[in-house]
Amino acid sequence: MTVTLNKFSQASEDCPKDRLLSIQGGWEHFKLIQRGCEASPGIKLFYFEGTIEILMPGRSHEKFSHAMGVLLTLFLAHQGILFLGVGSADQEKEGVASAQPDQSYCIGGEKAVPDLSVEVVFTSGNIAKLKRYQAIGVPEVWFWEDGVLELYHLGERGYERIEQSRLPGLMALDLAVFERHVLMAETDLGEAVRSFNRYLLEQ
Repeated sequence: MTVTLNKFSQASEDCPKDRLLSIQGGWEHFKLIQRGCEASPGIKLFYFEGTIEILMPGRSHEKFSHAMGVLLTLFLAHQGILFLGVGSADQEKEGVASAQPDQSYCIGGEKAVPDLSVEVVFTSGNIAKLKRYQAIGVPEVWFWEDGVLELYHLGERGYERIEQSRLPGLMALDLAVFERHVLMAETDLGEAVRSFNRYLLEQ
């Protein structure tokens, strides 16, 4: 099956803003679209409760996503713990939910479901997005929106908003410092990395 999405066909550098298409369809419909988009790695796909979302991230989205991935990896490396970055690899619960976060990490070793998923948000609906991650069972989800991180941790009653990560290796992360360096990276990633590294060495 070939899926042609003309409105999503241009490269990210030509599209500064995210473009999102939502359609209704079941799991089998979603899997057909997923297979059809295998040759289009820039497209992100999501599914939950009969809603299929097709996202083409814009240039700003990709800049912030990459910056967070670089800085989070640097921070975890300084913590001296075992971790694996698995990027935007599919996270699924068969027949129920599927997500492709911007960044994701397994703490302590390889896991079927990563401990942390991170999404850059230029559209509304954080709470709705949490429902699909809850169905998948991701312990912690971070949203980056308008220069601010929102953290959610999965408990017995669902996700709760938290002020500090509860994951090993990330509990010591100063979010204000991290946010400042992610914003710095929008215009100079190299300087953001050097500055953040200096900060970590001083701790």
